[in-house]
Amino acid sequence: MATALSEMDQLREKVASLEAIILTKHPTLPSLLSQILQALQQQPEQVLLLSPEEISQVVAGIEIHKGVFLAASVTKPAAQKTGIAKIKANAASALGFD
Repeated sequence: MATALSEMDQLREKVASLEAIILTKHPTLPSLLSQILQALQQQPEQVLLLSPEEISQVVAGIEIHKGVFLAASVTKPAAQKTGIAKIKANAASALGFD
């Protein structure tokens, strides 16, 4: 008797299929990305169960499909540092208490 795959197992299979499709640039890439999006919209907690490698494959698929490069890293804006420096130098003035 065959056991039905859980929703998480089905999502993992789709992500694994995505990797193969990315490698061959198969025409079903948009459809598979859409299926993954629908699965994650229906059960958003599943994204927490995906491994970093699986998430990387989804991001790579989006990059290939959309022809864009998503940010490799996120840095704090420089303005935040100057704001903190102003508060440290003169907290009352920086916060408008003068």
